[in-house]
Amino acid sequence: MRLTRKELLGGAAAGALGAAGIYELVDKLTDSPQRAELFERPAEQHLLAGMKVVEHEGVEVIEPPLHHQVVTAKLRVEPRRRDLLEAQGTLERALGDLESRYAITPAGLAVTAAWGLPYFRRFVPALADGHLPIDRRASESADRPTSALLGATRFPSDPGDTVLEDNDVVFLLRSDHRTNVADGARRLFESTAGMLELTSIRKGFQGGGFHGGPGLPKAMATAAGIQGAELIPDGAQLFLGFTSTQRHTQGQSRIANFETLGLVDVREGYFRGGTHMHLSHLFENVEAWYLDFDFRERVDTTFRPRLEAREGSQTLEQAPEDAVFQPDLEGDFRRFGTIGHSASIQPTSRLAMDIRGADGELYRKGNAIPQRADFNTLDNPFFWTADPDRDRQGEQPEAGLHFISFNPSSDDFRRNRLAMDGFLPDGKRLPVPNRSRAQGLNSVLRTTHRQNFLVPPRRHRSFPLAELL
Repeated sequence: MRLTRKELLGGAAAGALGAAGIYELVDKLTDSPQRAELFERPAEQHLLAGMKVVEHEGVEVIEPPLHHQVVTAKLRVEPRRRDLLEAQGTLERALGDLESRYAITPAGLAVTAAWGLPYFRRFVPALADGHLPIDRRASESADRPTSALLGATRFPSDPGDTVLEDNDVVFLLRSDHRTNVADGARRLFESTAGMLELTSIRKGFQGGGFHGGPGLPKAMATAAGIQGAELIPDGAQLFLGFTSTQRHTQGQSRIANFETLGLVDVREGYFRGGTHMHLSHLFENVEAWYLDFDFRERVDTTFRPRLEAREGSQTLEQAPEDAVFQPDLEGDFRRFGTIGHSASIQPTSRLAMDIRGADGELYRKGNAIPQRADFNTLDNPFFWTADPDRDRQGEQPEAGLHFISFNPSSDDFRRNRLAMDGFLPDGKRLPVPNRSRAQGLNSVLRTTHRQNFLVPPRRHRSFPLAELL
């Protein structure tokens, strides 16, 4: 019997879900962190229980899961109530089975399911109109109701060929153990056989350098033959050398939930406990970063011009009281003609005042809002893709980043990303040429793909709104 192209692709995808490739080296190069056993099951899908805080260079750092995998898919389900309810039950049983097998911590396996605009528009359009959260701030700016979930756009410093994806659903799997991720992805795919048409599989790693040694990024880049790998500092958490999971750079608790800060109206509350997720892939020019920028320039462009830093340091404090706001950013640009990455986004990504959240917690001025879950990768641009031509799939490993950020809304992420290009919260623009040295990090990054998703609360993670049809 001859297989159809979709069946052939399905077989290739199933094999790629559990395949290790070069990522098999991760477990040979570093040990899994020791974590406390927790059995908490938060209402939020995007929050990880059991995270570990360590001290690195005198700064508190969150030790992220070692292994990450992203699986995107389109649905092979008819948009009829009966079919959607059956699919909803099938997916929920599959996810529940994984939770019964593994603790939902990095020591076990954490799975997050998120849904794209194509799902809501094709399968539950009328219900989406009545239930999707509304972004209050964006609605006021546009003078019309604006959804908290918007289609992805290209930003000024993005290449013109950045692919704006249209996946129905994405699954994010995170664990300290590669075998847990592989087993979870395989079981999820097998349990939903015929329901999901996989479009991409993306893999990578984070951390591994806080306790001595060369660190994962340097060792992995060296093994892959990445140009400039030898320039990556020993112990670095990421290819570009600096630590990104300082406790104060990550949004704490439920701050990124739709409802917490009051930026979003969750209407009757179906999506309370949910959030917005942005997913993108970026290539990183490691060699140019270390050869074209000396250490002082790397600090200036990653953080803030003239930020005090010991030569060779990797983890710099980014405390709430040190947050940069618009007058500081404009002053830095007038004096130095450049903007630092962290400094550029802090006027939009840090709280401008104390706020008592809907969860009752007090979030202090200067606290970070986004919760990042990005990870380094050697995919080019993906580990596997159903459309190699569109995705410009290459066979040779490339240094990159699968970027994931949880924000209260699409517009909130958009404001942060525009700030990297010099667009300030009040509409003023700093005259920073796109991808120039003045933009620092942007000069060595190239974004290939983008898409926005809605992450429902755990209770509605499977085919949201289908049960209301």
